Amino acid sequence: MKVALFTDTFLPQINGVTNTLSKLMDYYKTKNIEYLIFAPDTYSNLDSNVNVEKFASLKFILYPECRLSFPNIFRIKNTLLEFNPQVIHNITEFNMGIAGLTYGKKLGIPTISNYTTNFADYLKYYNLNIFENAAWNYMRWFHNQNDITLCPSLETLKLINEKGIEHTGIFSRGISTIQFNENFRSISLRKKFGINDKIVLLYVGRIAVEKDIDILAAAYNNIYNKYKNKVSLIITGDGPELEKYKRTFPKNTIFTGYKKGDELSEIYASSDIFVFPSPTETFGNVVLEAMASGIPVIAANKGGVTDTVKNGVNGVLFNAGNSLDLEKKIIELIENASLYNFLKSNTILTAKEKSWNKVFDNLICTYENIIYRSQDNKEIS
Repeated sequence: MKVALFTDTFLPQINGVTNTLSKLMDYYKTKNIEYLIFAPDTYSNLDSNVNVEKFASLKFILYPECRLSFPNIFRIKNTLLEFNPQVIHNITEFNMGIAGLTYGKKLGIPTISNYTTNFADYLKYYNLNIFENAAWNYMRWFHNQNDITLCPSLETLKLINEKGIEHTGIFSRGISTIQFNENFRSISLRKKFGINDKIVLLYVGRIAVEKDIDILAAAYNNIYNKYKNKVSLIITGDGPELEKYKRTFPKNTIFTGYKKGDELSEIYASSDIFVFPSPTETFGNVVLEAMASGIPVIAANKGGVTDTVKNGVNGVLFNAGNSLDLEKKIIELIENASLYNFLKSNTILTAKEKSWNKVFDNLICTYENIIYRSQDNKEIS
């Protein structure tokens, strides 16, 4: 099988899309699937032998992890003709995705699109609500031209169906329990951060307004006033609002910046409660990473995280946007040891059921079905 992928975000940027792409490339190699990625030039230090065609790009103001690329149409066409893929997978909806869609149609190659980011939901956080209908009009225009649109959760599937995106399916997300597990818990890390005798809350993700970090700040300030130095909060990640939140949270809050690899694994496993207030997720990879690391999750009861977090079973859901409810749920986990231990045991079981191989095996079945259907239609015509 030969697959061409078009994406507006790529390594070394750190986000859910690039994490999935990195795992997918590894999977392709183990299965001897030929692939070629068309991506923005992000000045990555990837080995030059990696199958990536790079194009000049600029940061996308609204969402810097995605870039506005300037695809060379002649190079794309010639490269696709030479590579001769059986299917095109459009990972994102912007310039590179449009290029993939356009040349799929021109060359008669079936195309699959991904819906991975609720950009329309983000607009309200930037006082751009006026453009919400236009954003959904664009999403419908783009995705409905593909043979199928894949999204990572049932909640997101319901949303895009309601918004008029048709021919949809699930391309979920997985977790490596080798990379994320309890064995990474580090006493030396806790001593280094001065948190060895504290209950440690953790947030991992983009530091931006659409993640509802204001809600976390309001809740944690009250938690800190109640428990003082018995609690601490680690915030791991970076983003446009980082400096603002450094001033908003209590002084003992630890900001680590972006972390990856074993450093990130240690931070997860060395914490005690994962708090994720974002209501705009289509899936929420970090929730699975926390679960695999053996720490209970408190998450907003909205968006794709609700596919993974089952309230009172493997985590706790709070009313999205309600800092007082978030505060209440944090206190409940701090005070109720039996509930904490029950959730902890189930988080690990949940993660073990979510292997990347299962996720990608299902994706390959989708590829095969789309390719078969395309060949069948060509024979009929």
